[in-house]
Amino acid sequence: MLDDMLERLLSGDGGLAADHVGLGMLLAEAHNQSRERLDQALRPLGINVRGFAVMLALPMYGPVSQRDLIGHIGIDKSTMVRLIDELEDRGLVSRERVPQDRRAYSIALTRRGEQTLTRARRAAEQVGGHIFGRFTEPERRHLVDLLRRLAEPTDPHPP
Repeated sequence: MLDDMLERLLSGDGGLAADHVGLGMLLAEAHNQSRERLDQALRPLGINVRGFAVMLALPMYGPVSQRDLIGHIGIDKSTMVRLIDELEDRGLVSRERVPQDRRAYSIALTRRGEQTLTRARRAAEQVGGHIFGRFTEPERRHLVDLLRRLAEPTDPHPP
């Protein structure tokens, strides 16, 4: 159930500015609920959503440098270093020097990391089914299309 203020903002009675604020708040609420549910499901595995994102990226891009992971995932440098430290401390990833650039590290899943990733994928499928299962496939594709359009960069100086 949405709180009273959000319902009022979305009712259209407050004008366009209130509607825009309400839409932003609605997106944030949906994100927060989704993230919290997934974090809860991942907690027994010793990871959170951000760690899961890193672990998902590693099989896609192979052993990869932290710098490249930052570019692929969009997490800032200090957060990425902390995430890799946490995952390495749990034995889920290994960090090795890149022979061609001794300043860089190559990150790869360990055997334990691969096993944890398999369990994390199952947990995410269950959470996603609970959250998104009420949508038909066409509704889900439409939602993805709308969110992609919303996430596209816009002109910072509209007319």
